[in-house]
Amino acid sequence: MKAHRTRSKGSRRSAGTLAAGMGVAGLLMGGATLEPGAGPTAVPEPPPMLEYASPMAPARPVSLEIPALGLDTSRFVRLGLTDGGQLAAPGPWQAVGWWSGGPAPGQMGAAVLAGHVDSRTGPAVFFGLESLQRGHRIRVGRADGTTADFAVERVESHAKNDFPTQRVYAPSRERAELRLITCGGAFDTTTGHYTANIVVYARLIG
Repeated sequence: MKAHRTRSKGSRRSAGTLAAGMGVAGLLMGGATLEPGAGPTAVPEPPPMLEYASPMAPARPVSLEIPALGLDTSRFVRLGLTDGGQLAAPGPWQAVGWWSGGPAPGQMGAAVLAGHVDSRTGPAVFFGLESLQRGHRIRVGRADGTTADFAVERVESHAKNDFPTQRVYAPSRERAELRLITCGGAFDTTTGHYTANIVVYARLIG
């Protein structure tokens, strides 16, 4: 069984509570910071996106690898909906939750994986998710022995009270896509929750 490599970065102030069925805002990437007297910093062009690969047959996810984050884990749990109709949060902090009411990763449509950003003792499985950039690879091992290879298209932050549910979960009849969801924004000490959700949008490329 693969092991998740714990990252050495410090945790946020408290536990990240997932509320993936809610929440909108803008892109996380800001402009370049300039030192006094310095000229503008050139921003490298993002790598060209590869064409969509053909959708795969259904097969549940069993492992997740994101090289840019040093993430390699086989701890998966199935996720359902809460009584309020929102995506339930994964129980273990280091487990990746798969929304089993939707497509499997690689299958036609938008597959959804969710995870906590941190815990009371340190970083959780999706810590650093907001740092992913266009072109970064995401590999999902599947129960049938195949691997679904995805490329990140964009990363967005959505306030939990203005979450674009239709855009995130909308079915597709032509392509296989992936969404990774975790908490983001500021931590509200009054409610004990983060104010936003980070959503990574990726496409199947192989």
